[in-house]
Amino acid sequence: MKPSIEIKKPQGKLGVLIPGLGAVATTFIAGVLLVRKGLGKPFGSLTQMGTIRLGKRTEKRVPRIKDFVELAELEDLVFAAWDIFPDNAYEAALKAGVLRREHLDPIKDELESLKPLPAVFDRNYVKKLDGPNKKTGSTKYDLALQLMDDIRKFKEENSLERMVMIWCASTEIYLKPEAVHQTVDSLEKAMKENHPAIAPSMIYAYAAIKSGVPFINGAPNLTVDIPAMVELAKSHNVPIAGKDFKTGQTLMKTIVAPGLKARLLGLHGWFSTNILGNRDGEVLDDPESFKTKEESKLGALEYILQPEIYPELYGKFYHKVRINYYPPRGDNKEGWDNIDIFGWLGYPMQIKIDFLCRDSILAAPIVLDLVLFTDLAQRAGFRGIQEWLSFYFKTPMCAPELYPEHDLFIQLMKLKNTLRYMKGEELITHLGLEYYD
Repeated sequence: MKPSIEIKKPQGKLGVLIPGLGAVATTFIAGVLLVRKGLGKPFGSLTQMGTIRLGKRTEKRVPRIKDFVELAELEDLVFAAWDIFPDNAYEAALKAGVLRREHLDPIKDELESLKPLPAVFDRNYVKKLDGPNKKTGSTKYDLALQLMDDIRKFKEENSLERMVMIWCASTEIYLKPEAVHQTVDSLEKAMKENHPAIAPSMIYAYAAIKSGVPFINGAPNLTVDIPAMVELAKSHNVPIAGKDFKTGQTLMKTIVAPGLKARLLGLHGWFSTNILGNRDGEVLDDPESFKTKEESKLGALEYILQPEIYPELYGKFYHKVRINYYPPRGDNKEGWDNIDIFGWLGYPMQIKIDFLCRDSILAAPIVLDLVLFTDLAQRAGFRGIQEWLSFYFKTPMCAPELYPEHDLFIQLMKLKNTLRYMKGEELITHLGLEYYD
């Protein structure tokens, strides 16, 4: 074993700050409350149900992850949110239509007590939504100061030791990195001048990081994936992670594509379409927001299959993604994939996937794990980009000189080896030759 790094104990309460009190956020919060009361199980959560192998297979050391590393307890989570709609968490959950009343009513009082703060919102960035519960300010920098005041008050009122902010709000319009995103000084100047390259999600991220609060980006927005935010996070010793929760169709891609590549089966084309009727679907009905999501969903195959290394197998495959807003489906998204592959001597085959998933049910355990792992990262002294959390994202952030790792199984190995590293355990390579000496 190597010496473990010093990890501060998770003492006291952990504040969870959530921009966007919609389907994902209310499903996450309600789920945590139900698990606390013994009225539900945290299925899908690695931190609550996952295990980690330590040492050799013959040692049979396989503790639960939550027993191996010092994670905050569910009982210690305290929630706050911002939203453009004034509905409390119970009303918002009913409107989202994900969880049934039989699950919401036992925790009605707790949900009703969570009322969203006025949000930082600009319809130029999310064109399909609008609501009355919004902050006003002369500049984007002023709005950031208002958010920082919200954060400070929440910490004081709840006697919090630590906080994490996780973006559960809508997908913004597509933005590319610009000169104003390169340094902290240029970012702050742009905020004071109301530059259009500064989206609301960046204002939240700036406020969080300046307040010493880790920021997690659950949408495909640019947000913290710019040099200025990385610099700011490092200077304030704050972890950042993102982007875009890996839930339905992309989850399937990062499971299937590594299998095709492992067996050197070629790919002619991969057509993906989605129908969904929740608020996310309504937002993505706008072409500019869809562009942001499309970029996130298209990237995984290229990085996994590496067409530049395997040109005969993957050099010419056609990849198409469509998202269709269909209100009757609600949060129960359907992701349909047609995959045209080829094998020995070039003979064609097909794979069909019809994933009748529930977006927020898949996202809620991701939110929980990211909150707990990011809090762990900060207590362990980690700062800046947390690539080891790529397992949870469609478009994982990484150092500028690297390409992102999209293979789900490599991502999980990276995550677990990071936990082993934290605790001074030997990293597992799966070589296994020592069993046959």
